[in-house]
Amino acid sequence: MDIEEEAYKQAILTLKKCSTPDGFYAAFPGYQMVFGRDSMITSLGASLVGEDFKQTFKQSLITLAKNQSPKGQIPNAIDVSSKPHIDYKSIDSTLWFIIGEYIYSKRYKDRTLLDKHKKNISSALAWLSYQDMGEDSMLEQLPTTDWQDAFPHRYGHTINTQALYYFVLSLVGKHQEAEKLKKTVNENKDDGLWNEEFYLPWRWKNHNTYHEKGEWFDSLGNLLAIIFELADKNKAEKILKYINDKKVNKPYPIKAIYPPILQGTKDWQDYFLDCDAGIPYHYLNGGIWTYIGSFYVLALVKMKKFKETEEELKNLAKANMLSPYFNEWINGETGEIGESASGNNGNQAWNAGMYILAYNSTKKRKVLI
Repeated sequence: MDIEEEAYKQAILTLKKCSTPDGFYAAFPGYQMVFGRDSMITSLGASLVGEDFKQTFKQSLITLAKNQSPKGQIPNAIDVSSKPHIDYKSIDSTLWFIIGEYIYSKRYKDRTLLDKHKKNISSALAWLSYQDMGEDSMLEQLPTTDWQDAFPHRYGHTINTQALYYFVLSLVGKHQEAEKLKKTVNENKDDGLWNEEFYLPWRWKNHNTYHEKGEWFDSLGNLLAIIFELADKNKAEKILKYINDKKVNKPYPIKAIYPPILQGTKDWQDYFLDCDAGIPYHYLNGGIWTYIGSFYVLALVKMKKFKETEEELKNLAKANMLSPYFNEWINGETGEIGESASGNNGNQAWNAGMYILAYNSTKKRKVLI
């Protein structure tokens, strides 16, 4: 059996371990909570395995909708244990929830939940609209309010959030707002994120000669820009060239950021020392996250680079089959399994779900989102 097929079978087993009556846990053991972003990203691939995970996907959406804030925000995480707790303080969970609702309807040809949650989606969109303080269709955020919740320090306009919001606006038929966002991100001299090689990870205000912005490469944000067509073909090619030239996809796909942020540099914050990312090539600081590697495979499929797609899928399978299977992160320099506060016991749901999506998209030569 080829390693790609072996990883596919193990991915399904991982999803079964993370399936609960409340929805997908982010990992088991480890993150035994329903996370807004994790459960939805997991479901992108899980929903391609027939109807095996239909109920878990559905229950994830129900759990998130049930715990939506009065203002419309979807929780970052919901602990449904004996001591229930809801954590908000996240912008991408709301974006991924809306995407999940539409993916569920499309995958299973079932609009029942989409119609039932019509008010939840409307409320979520309203909450998102109030994060647009510049009235330019771009969303603003505070530091540590998306998936990179401990590192690095970003605020204002991030490429990850803009790419997600562009896709959401397209899904719900707000095409005029979507085009306004696209034009600002790609063309605006004061607020735009394109730097001629890739999209900046974040940017905020200009102060004469000083500009508040990061200049490192955010892999997920740039890949989502390709997949969701925020980037045109020319920009997409430049992003993929940067990844290849800088070996951001080595030793496995793909490092979360590049280059790592070092102590004493302008992007450094002392609180980084209080998490796994304080060390270069560890955790988010240049560590390899295979769920992002799956988005890399999707970007290659999107650009019809099918030979590279097959090569990277195999590398991705090798990474996911390092024991324990579907581990959280890998050292971006040595290729060894990383250790984290959660123990990194494998069975990370979004790594497994996204591998299934990458595998099927590679086989069909089409991005299945």
